Amino acid sequence: MKTLGERSKERRKIINLTQLQLSKKVGVSSVTISQWESGDTSPKGENLYKLAQALQCSPDWLMFGDSKNTKKPESNAEWAGGFDLWDNDSPLGEDEVEIPFYVDIELSAGEGITEGVEYKGPKLRFAKSSLKRQGVNTDHAACVKVNGNSMEPVLPHGSTVGVDTSATEIVDGKMYAINHDGMMRVKMLYKLPGGGLRLRSYNTDEWPDEHINNEQLKNIKVIGKVFWYSVLL
Repeated sequence: MKTLGERSKERRKIINLTQLQLSKKVGVSSVTISQWESGDTSPKGENLYKLAQALQCSPDWLMFGDSKNTKKPESNAEWAGGFDLWDNDSPLGEDEVEIPFYVDIELSAGEGITEGVEYKGPKLRFAKSSLKRQGVNTDHAACVKVNGNSMEPVLPHGSTVGVDTSATEIVDGKMYAINHDGMMRVKMLYKLPGGGLRLRSYNTDEWPDEHINNEQLKNIKVIGKVFWYSVLL
């Protein structure tokens, strides 16, 4: 299995960047890029996110090699998650949709994202075409904040994620919001033989894999699949 450094070097060559050019995009020295590619050191936190942006791939792919996350974006807006900022008087465009942003609900506690009532709070604006390509059900989508450090460096504390609550069928390795015995969490999920489930964090040093057996599954409810996330640097 390839290392993060090997994937980084491979991706850099695919998009025709020298180590010096890549270093300028990331904001580090070319020596640092060389050390990352050789495996002497590894990018963490903000540097990992910037490296993924420069290489036009996801942090997931750099860390774990998910080949589905290396497609070059069709536009800057799509790479940014298909949303933009606007004021309250800005009309929706033909290819735009508003997704509720529950700023007071963190994915760490609570019984669910929505209350089943009309939502009148802040919203984020996404491109319908981008969400359609991802198979997102916009009628069942919501944005919330992530609490804690278990998903760092990809999702630092305070990151925003978009969740499609209609997508609850588990696909191995994908990121989901779950209600775990009353605590709302974001984890990568994997099915286990016998009906069990493996919960995986990015910060494996502090949060090792959790293996949930079939009996313990009664305490877990899949809220929905994470289809987008945003990190302020």
